[in-house]
Amino acid sequence: MSKEVTCIKKRGNHHAEHERISAIGGKKSSGTSWSMSEEDAIRAIEEKKEEFYVNVNRREINVIVATHNGRKYLKTTADGYSPNNLLNLDECP
Repeated sequence: MSKEVTCIKKRGNHHAEHERISAIGGKKSSGTSWSMSEEDAIRAIEEKKEEFYVNVNRREINVIVATHNGRKYLKTTADGYSPNNLLNLDECP
């Protein structure tokens, strides 16, 4: 089952797109919130335990793991090189 990512937490003052996200989050179907660190989300995706997506213009866009300068980070399949679909989400409370 896929989880919709509706918000992110950003790291301090990082300006590099590939290092900004520290956590992702959303709402369960029950209405309760969920949150997961970037590291845990990367591990869950790589181990095929979880799948995540964002809703862009009523389309489900998968969240994937990418690598930049040896560092793994989260992005969506439609983003090309930049993780903008995730970075454009609201900040998690």
